[in-house]
Amino acid sequence: MSLLMFREVGFSYGGPRLLDGIDLAVEAGERICVLGRNGEGKSTLLRMVEGSIQPESGEIIRRQGLRITRLPQEVPPPGGRTVAAEVALGLADEAPLPLESDYRILSILSRVGLEPDLPFDSLSSGMTRRALLARTLVAEPDILLLDEPTNHLDIDSIRWLEDFLPRIGVTLLFVTHDRAFLKRIATRIVELDRGRLFDWACDYSTFLARKEDLLAAEERRNDLFDKKLAQEEVWIRKGVEARRTRNEGRVRALEAMRAARKQRRDRQGLARIQAQESEKSGALVVEAKGAGFDYGDRTIIRDLTTTVMRGDKVGIVGPNGAGKTTLLDLLLGRLQPSRGSVRLGTNLEIAVFDQLKKGLDEERTVQQNVSDYEMITIDGKSRHILGYLQDFLFSSERARTLVKFLSGGERSRLLLAKLFTKPSNLLILDEPTNDLDLETLELLAGLLVAYQGTVLLVSHDRAFLEDVVTSTLVFQGEGRFHEYDGAFDYDSSPRTSTSPSDPKPSTSAAPTSAPASRSRKLSYKEKKELDELPARIEMMEAERVALHETMADPAFYRKPGDQITLVTSRLAELESELSQCYERWESLEQLAG
Repeated sequence: MSLLMFREVGFSYGGPRLLDGIDLAVEAGERICVLGRNGEGKSTLLRMVEGSIQPESGEIIRRQGLRITRLPQEVPPPGGRTVAAEVALGLADEAPLPLESDYRILSILSRVGLEPDLPFDSLSSGMTRRALLARTLVAEPDILLLDEPTNHLDIDSIRWLEDFLPRIGVTLLFVTHDRAFLKRIATRIVELDRGRLFDWACDYSTFLARKEDLLAAEERRNDLFDKKLAQEEVWIRKGVEARRTRNEGRVRALEAMRAARKQRRDRQGLARIQAQESEKSGALVVEAKGAGFDYGDRTIIRDLTTTVMRGDKVGIVGPNGAGKTTLLDLLLGRLQPSRGSVRLGTNLEIAVFDQLKKGLDEERTVQQNVSDYEMITIDGKSRHILGYLQDFLFSSERARTLVKFLSGGERSRLLLAKLFTKPSNLLILDEPTNDLDLETLELLAGLLVAYQGTVLLVSHDRAFLEDVVTSTLVFQGEGRFHEYDGAFDYDSSPRTSTSPSDPKPSTSAAPTSAPASRSRKLSYKEKKELDELPARIEMMEAERVALHETMADPAFYRKPGDQITLVTSRLAELESELSQCYERWESLEQLAG
């Protein structure tokens, strides 16, 4: 039996339904990633699984005795507790024997690598997240819920989490914008889109390809439907003579088409993010030679030597507290070096994205945060503020909402909208990816790549860094940052459980070629296999397409759970077989020369 099942579950906050008759079965041991645009209801779905929100329609069936815990995003206020005492709060709803409680607490703390007597309030952000994870796991849950678990974590903490979660054997249901984390953790992807839930049963790369195909097919269907509807509307508006002879069945069909069009929920458009660029800066943007900075008797930055030229996209990575913000302030001239020198270039127009979003006034509306005027100038042209905000997916109604009522993703989009009202040639982006959905992240990455100015980017999102940067300053310990060409390859660096890893240069720019396989004459059996493989692959691809179309139909998820499992299992099996066939085909072709 499934741990948990949604059957025809519906829910809304008064507008269009966030969940519109969805079905979902969660099996033991799965690690399910919930994808969807900002505002599609991902967090609502998690809260419904947790039980803190009840469905308006349908039912949620939980296995008897099912235990569900949730890793909180918020850090508790200071309470003067030890780590062990904080973790013990996870047993508040249980009453185990004292000795059993002590054993469970010490056991889980050992697994996450924390000492029980440490003051909880003194932990770093990464270690705090470990302690909170221990608090959720000490109750031995069947399902663990994670909502953006990598937000505000440094890369070493994220990598530790990626290693730890698959080993604990707990069923995971999680939401994330971190593509690298998603690829390592998820065994299954489900997506919320306009109230419906789609089960893709594949890896992330395959999901992207299939999603693109599905949207293209949907667009073609809608175009054909709208064309037919327009033709029927012309027909119904013809003169009196035509009305006398019209087919009543055709009239009823038109009325049905009108009703269907009214009920159709078109997909929310993509944000149209565009940065205004000012005149070019000088060729040299900033040069540091042996620069260092001390705070009291503590050295924050040591022996920094780097040159940033116009058009460079420089990533800055390191553990929380390593001095990344101090490094930015030093490079921008906000701090004077304690030794060495920092020289700024000429004609710099700087725009800054602050991860804490201090530039937003929570007691003012979205519109007021961008401008006090109705008209603003963008790229030399006058635009209405509401039209500009629509480019960042703020409707007229949402534009008049106070900032304090916005979601994290909306706040990030608003800060970008405010940032790009002014021309710049040097962008400073401090963790811009937090809370943004994956599609907006890809748009932002594309904007930064096309941006003709210079970018200094602090981020813990490895995939985003890989998409954007031309070089990376990586924290090496003791205040030192080392510069590497391109994005730093964390996959090739060692993983550590408690301390920052010792980075190694990316080798992606100069891959080592594998020895070429020598060609030889294929045996009769191998030649026959090679001849038959294309037809076999074609049949399997056709079956995969058919299964995909079956699963793309919302009605599919209303079937009994065992039928859904049968189809999804066959699709997973087919994916594996196809991968093996393609590898075998390539191998035989290579042997044949």
